[in-house]
Amino acid sequence: MSEAVKNSIQSGRTALGIEFGSTRIKAVLVDENHAPIAMGTHDWENRLQNNIWTYSLEDIWSGLQDCYQSLAKDVEEKYGLVLTNIGAIGFSGMMHGYMPFDDKGELLVPFRTWRNTMTGEACKKLVPVFNFNIPQRWSIAHLYQAILSGEEHVKDIAFFTTLAGYIHWKLTGEKVLGVGEASGMFPIDSKTGGYDAKMLVQFDELIADKGFSWKLKDILPKVLGAGENAGALTEEGAKLLDVTGTLKPGCPMCPPEGDAGTGMVATNSVAVRTGNVSAGTSVFSMVVLEEAMSRVHEEIDMVTTPDGMPVAMVHCNNCTSDLNAWVNLFEEFADTFGMKIDKNDLYGTLYRKALEADTDCGGLLAYNYFSGEPVTGLNEGRPMFVRTPDAKFSLANFMRSHLYSALATLKVGNDILLKEEKVKVDSLMGHGGLFKTPVVGQQILAAALGAPVTIMDTASEGGAWGIAILAAYMQEKESGESLPDYLNNKIFAGQTGTTIEPKAEDIAGFDCFVKKYVQTLPAERAAVEGLR
Repeated sequence: MSEAVKNSIQSGRTALGIEFGSTRIKAVLVDENHAPIAMGTHDWENRLQNNIWTYSLEDIWSGLQDCYQSLAKDVEEKYGLVLTNIGAIGFSGMMHGYMPFDDKGELLVPFRTWRNTMTGEACKKLVPVFNFNIPQRWSIAHLYQAILSGEEHVKDIAFFTTLAGYIHWKLTGEKVLGVGEASGMFPIDSKTGGYDAKMLVQFDELIADKGFSWKLKDILPKVLGAGENAGALTEEGAKLLDVTGTLKPGCPMCPPEGDAGTGMVATNSVAVRTGNVSAGTSVFSMVVLEEAMSRVHEEIDMVTTPDGMPVAMVHCNNCTSDLNAWVNLFEEFADTFGMKIDKNDLYGTLYRKALEADTDCGGLLAYNYFSGEPVTGLNEGRPMFVRTPDAKFSLANFMRSHLYSALATLKVGNDILLKEEKVKVDSLMGHGGLFKTPVVGQQILAAALGAPVTIMDTASEGGAWGIAILAAYMQEKESGESLPDYLNNKIFAGQTGTTIEPKAEDIAGFDCFVKKYVQTLPAERAAVEGLR
């Protein structure tokens, strides 16, 4: 097997995917059988500067370069080979946000990430104009908010894009985005596969009195579908990616995609009536629709699959951060008593304890809001734990309340989709850090959404593997071969996974928890106002 892998590497029959997540940049190299053969990582964190969540350009490039060197080192240690040639490359990243550039290619304001909830005024005005939900994190919301706020830089914009689009541009010279990623910048018309033409005109009319020299369509990236060629790694780009100068230029690159799209690919959830949930620092669900929803819901975003199919997305800014903070506290407690516990064992033990709890958490309530949460109408967050004096205050109920909290806002949005809109989902795949401990996160999610949840054996590969597969699809697809067919027949054929059906008592318990959760939201809002 090792010799076959070596041959794949030496002959360039590989695909590389690199994904910029919220806390980690990850690179996955796959062979011609699409199996991961090497990996690289780099940990990073966003920072709050001038009340804006951001990463600096230095963070981005040093992180990418360190991640790539980590991958190259893994190849050398495993196979004794220097990585000089790659068959195809793809980049993905956190969707949305705002990176505007002038005509010299200079970034005009620090990168504003998806995590910022500062565009409420813009969204309130755009939704009735478009008759289409525009979430706060979308790029067009950031642009319009900058216009409404009278920001000086707007008149100088020559191009604006997302994080993945920025990296791709600098490595290839191409100002493009995959359709799934583009759908988080501006609404997409699934019939044409491009930006909605009517809405482009409506936006230009909306800002006509400002007298800007640009039209919106001229400063947006070009939209490409899955499988299209999105340029090649330039000589300058190769040196940016591999600071040792070893990697050869000329490698073809697929359209840059968002983490939502790569999650759909990694879980084989791009066909109609399939869905997936990605649960890590943030949490979001994606369901591929058969038909449009009956009306606009501000809790639900309309985006697309990497091949342009309409997708209903419920995106929540907060998921595991508060859970992680509590686990860290328990670790500190153990350390104080001289007990050294493996972190994976600690997570596993505490998560499994939650399965012993009352299904309604015994009267305990938790809010995991490290940042704002638009689905529940909050521009800022305060992590909060509250209980009644007679609540059943046990470790099991405590852990279950925080696991419920991690998915409660997701449930609020999906109750609209599944119960009000009556959207049908045949299969729901889970992936992300919440599911690292077997069964627990899966069982809680099944209860939240009232649907069976499957974890594929490949789910741990995540979005970096997903974008590597999209790069491979660009190179390997046969004439007329759709992305769902390619995934079903060439990637996931014979793959196994575990499915957990929801339990009636768990569904009822979670419903009870969420009812109290929604009723008590005024207390969370008061905490935001009072705790500064």
